[in-house]
Amino acid sequence: MDYGHELVFGTFLTPAVDTPDRVIALAQLTEQVGLDLVSFQDHPYQPRLMDAWTLLSVVAGRTERVKVTTNVANLPLRHPVVLARSVATLDLITGGRVELGLGAGGFLDAVAANGGPRLTTGQSIAALEEAIAIMREVWTPGGGGIRLAGKHYTLSGAKRGPAPAHDVSIWLGAYKPRMLALTGRLADGWLPSSGYAGPEQLAAMNKVIDEAAVEAGRDPAAVRRLYNISGQFVGGGGFLQGPEELWIDQLTELTLGEGISTYILASDNPDDIRRFAEVAAGVREAIAVARSGAVAERVVATGFGVVPTPPPAVRRSAVQLLDESARPTGPAQDPSRRYTPYQLQSGQHLIDVHDHLRAELDQVRDLVEQVAAGTLGVGAARSHINTMTMRQNNWTLGTYCESYCRLVTTHHSLEDASLFPHLRRADPDLVPVVDRLQEEHKIIHDVLEGVDKALVAPVDGSGDIDGLRAAVDLLDDTLLSHLSYEERELVEPLARLGVL
Repeated sequence: MDYGHELVFGTFLTPAVDTPDRVIALAQLTEQVGLDLVSFQDHPYQPRLMDAWTLLSVVAGRTERVKVTTNVANLPLRHPVVLARSVATLDLITGGRVELGLGAGGFLDAVAANGGPRLTTGQSIAALEEAIAIMREVWTPGGGGIRLAGKHYTLSGAKRGPAPAHDVSIWLGAYKPRMLALTGRLADGWLPSSGYAGPEQLAAMNKVIDEAAVEAGRDPAAVRRLYNISGQFVGGGGFLQGPEELWIDQLTELTLGEGISTYILASDNPDDIRRFAEVAAGVREAIAVARSGAVAERVVATGFGVVPTPPPAVRRSAVQLLDESARPTGPAQDPSRRYTPYQLQSGQHLIDVHDHLRAELDQVRDLVEQVAAGTLGVGAARSHINTMTMRQNNWTLGTYCESYCRLVTTHHSLEDASLFPHLRRADPDLVPVVDRLQEEHKIIHDVLEGVDKALVAPVDGSGDIDGLRAAVDLLDDTLLSHLSYEERELVEPLARLGVL
């Protein structure tokens, strides 16, 4: 689900106490390359890290545009009244450039060792709920003193103010059901990290937040979805393991599919920050194109203008692994139904991703012919294939990994965890189709392993170039047939039912 928030991109920098000048320079670089947000972890019990609030204040004073935030503030060691006034003061000084990432204080023993309250996990969540109410009261001008007889905080006429320069957002770092529900009820944003909540887990967590928001009488879209991410700009697949184009594709998918609208890069490498700025520009462009159809939501499309790709007319291999005659079909399309341009985008995106897979499969075949012609060694071909960016979105096969024969990728996990269960729930008539698509994934995985073995065979003497050709021929037939079947059966349901 795309919640429609403006996209925000930022950095999550390590506040190392031994390199303060470098940390500040990286924050300034964040602004210089056009990113929007600088954030720091807050662990007041850790002497190797600079105090987060002091550092944020210095960074805010040495920048002009970029926003600053804790990621996330340790509530048990920062009293909510004092924290609220610190936030408001810096927000006033900076003209509205402060947001508040807030946590319940996960390292409970460390908090207690430094004089903080010794709380259980449940107690820390209850204290967080009280603190949110207190901080918002502090920020609310007018009225009498603040009085609260809570289990963890007691206020007896605390004065209000100062009010911040803008409505400061409170973003909660949350993972467990109780914290996620609290986020849905009270918070302005949800701020998990990919290391603790992988992309395949976001759908289930989002569901808890959305349901809690609805129960509290809130629009789920009121809760911004943020994501601390880490990755590398090298590699042949996996979540954020590859060139900028792969990052753009994957983050675009998370925005449209899971509603993430703020991406915060955890890296202290200036080159990563510069490249992330390029990723941000690419994602913004892709989302702008995707959302452009939203303005035409009330315009009825005439007919179904997205055309699935037919299977290849000529087979290359004598072996046929897929029994195409036994493939189930979904419900027939209603010829009288009309679709908006926005609805048609999901199906078209599926085809576009498949077209990319088809194009790179052509490259594989071209490499094989180069080996056969003697212009490229088998080892070089295998290396080239291993680093190709054969990637796809969360409802297709999964990313081809470095060995070119494994399908354990984030996209495949997203497919299994979110899209297919969604389609099963939304339309039971699609269950046989979805089940068949998943079965074919396993067959294609075996075919890919066969290609990898065939690439090695001419080197170790166990095979020759003809065996490699045969393996690629089988991949060509099997994969292209599967892609066509998937488009034929899912393009219309994606338009009718949505991605999530």
